[in-house]
Amino acid sequence: MKKYFWIDSAIATLFIFLLMGGIYKLTQLKLFDAFDSIGQALEDVDMTDYVFSQFRKDPGVDTNIVVINIGNLSRRDVARQIDIISQYKPKVIGMDGFYNCQGLPRDTISCPELIDYEGNLMLRDAIKRAGNVVLVTKLLQSFELERRNVEDEYDSLERSDSLFTAVAFKEGYASLETEAAYQDDVKTCRSFNPKMDVNGEEHLAFSVQMAMLYDSAKTLKFLARNNFSEVINYRGNAGDFFSQNKYPLAFYALDIDNVFEDNFLPSMIEGKVVVFGFMGKEFGDPSWSDKFFTPLNLKLAGKANPDMFGVTIHANIVSMILREEYIDTMDEWQEWALAIILCYLNVALFSLIYFKLPEWYDGITKLIQVVELVILTLLMVEVFDLLDYKFDPAITLAAIALVGDSYEVYEGVIKNSYRRLKSRLFTKKGADVLTSDNQ
Repeated sequence: MKKYFWIDSAIATLFIFLLMGGIYKLTQLKLFDAFDSIGQALEDVDMTDYVFSQFRKDPGVDTNIVVINIGNLSRRDVARQIDIISQYKPKVIGMDGFYNCQGLPRDTISCPELIDYEGNLMLRDAIKRAGNVVLVTKLLQSFELERRNVEDEYDSLERSDSLFTAVAFKEGYASLETEAAYQDDVKTCRSFNPKMDVNGEEHLAFSVQMAMLYDSAKTLKFLARNNFSEVINYRGNAGDFFSQNKYPLAFYALDIDNVFEDNFLPSMIEGKVVVFGFMGKEFGDPSWSDKFFTPLNLKLAGKANPDMFGVTIHANIVSMILREEYIDTMDEWQEWALAIILCYLNVALFSLIYFKLPEWYDGITKLIQVVELVILTLLMVEVFDLLDYKFDPAITLAAIALVGDSYEVYEGVIKNSYRRLKSRLFTKKGADVLTSDNQ
């Protein structure tokens, strides 16, 4: 073994990570997107999605949570729904819908909902009578924050009109973590922010606020994890009429007619968390409005249709908190530490193969890389499935995939260039010394 073997391995590891950073910066330019239809289809795939969509056993129905469709009902009809449901004494009612003019002028032309003044009063009174209604808000950024392209920082909230917020019990923001650039863009939701700071004031997420009112002890325990982002431990869907999920029934759901015709058992409602929200004009409506792709989607790559309405996502989060079935994640520094250690060990191993078995180098190293990539991927899936622990080996996988060829570049180009440069410097120095002696 060479005298500086481990130091040389460390330098080679550093070179590989610099090369990986350069490749990442190049791919960020999206120069080759037009030629990479497969890459684009797989871009939004997370390997742990396979656990949700394929491997997990059906967890069954969470009877503590009921989802109710409000469709395109007027405010007076939503008020009727609230009155009907609240008489059966649910513990918490969540309203996943805004009752405002959405930033438009407050006149009957721009905001036709204002025409039905009596209907607005009916909704206000229904919320007040229920006494346990949580309304939604939305996290907003000022123009200054948007201009500076600041992420995860908000300085205002969109709220329903004060007519309704004044009588609501609580509010919580319904904003979910997605990569969507705008509301109607394709949205994939795997995680959410339990709490956010808005102008120095802490606000809870809509789902967390509902869970807090149902069981404050469990919710405080959840918040004590103090994670900025939490992976949603999806239980299943409600009203999946197109079989887009493996587990279509995780919560009981009532359609518009079910409520108005009292077509449900009082025991479904009493003491439960009831979440009102949009699930299409009626059950079975293939609407994409407020609908998301989730890890439960059976079509993971090249997804065709979103599979879950936002109101059901909130129900999944409430269920996760109340059942204390969280998903733990590896810290970012741990991901980097794992990547550096495994890359360093691979460099050391490949270095030995490079010098001792040069004719076998390509075959042996490629085989080792394939085996390692398969083992790490299977390990990630199994750990997630068995322990509800998510570690992201993306950096490690990238480093391992590059280490074989990158080490050859390091030996053949970087070190040879260094030796040649060093030789020239010493030759020049020796020539300068001889010249000075001859003088």
